[in-house]
Amino acid sequence: MSIVIKRGPNDSTDAVIRKFQKKVALENVVQEYRDREYHKTQSEKRQERRAARMRKIMRARMYNNN
Repeated sequence: MSIVIKRGPNDSTDAVIRKFQKKVALENVVQEYRDREYHKTQSEKRQERRAARMRKIMRARMYNNN
């Protein structure tokens, strides 16, 4: 997985860096790196999924009560 950014004739250095950062964010490169940084057991993965579901439920409850 490589990210290639081509510099246009009117692109400044800052514009190229912004394009690169946007592409990295869209392809979830940083998140994938963090996920692969160390091994997680199945129970840790389950706990993370459960915590994410609970956050989503609590957030929905908070916004529906208003």
